[in-house]
Amino acid sequence: MATTTGAPDTVAEATGATNTTASAKAAQPAAIELAASAAPGAAPSVAPPSPAATLRTGLGIDVHAFAPAEAHRRLVLGGVDIPYERGLAGHSDADALAHAIADALLGAARLGDIGKLFPDTDPTFKDADSLVLLAQACQAVRGAGFDILDIDSVICCQEPKLSPHRDAMRRNIARAASLDVDNVGIKATTTERLGFEGRSEGISAYATCLLQRKDA
Repeated sequence: MATTTGAPDTVAEATGATNTTASAKAAQPAAIELAASAAPGAAPSVAPPSPAATLRTGLGIDVHAFAPAEAHRRLVLGGVDIPYERGLAGHSDADALAHAIADALLGAARLGDIGKLFPDTDPTFKDADSLVLLAQACQAVRGAGFDILDIDSVICCQEPKLSPHRDAMRRNIARAASLDVDNVGIKATTTERLGFEGRSEGISAYATCLLQRKDA
């Protein structure tokens, strides 16, 4: 009658058992590392940044109310004087488009906003040319290590009609931002007489931008 000893019946079985044991031992460090990374309080493992991580997007918005006609304010948008009976109220020239673009750029670079850089409590900026302020904001963004790749924007107002002035606005913004005109988008729309823009109480502007780190 045969006696079972528990020993492998063949050399192949013994070799297979040895290989299995070796594989298990080889897998232990990886398993331990995985368990350690999942342990409470452990520092999370950080993957190397992808090329997309060097890109930043920004969003800016600015709103200004129309000043009374007797205030004799100019209506300035994108650095263009728009013929109209009323201008926008503000500490500077109240260029809502330039302000929205500056906010988008500063936000993308994590530099705050236009109010932080050019506070309306500072008399230095009284009736200031907003294209000059935009150029300074762009300089700050580049000084923080970013290239400005693209700007897009939209102006919301019921009147006056802005489309005839769009190309001049694009040229002005491109010059202030040191960009090619092709990298600056400006659109104008009404709100179908809805909201404060539709009631001709003021104008709003929205802007987005794309930045990239210079060392990318």
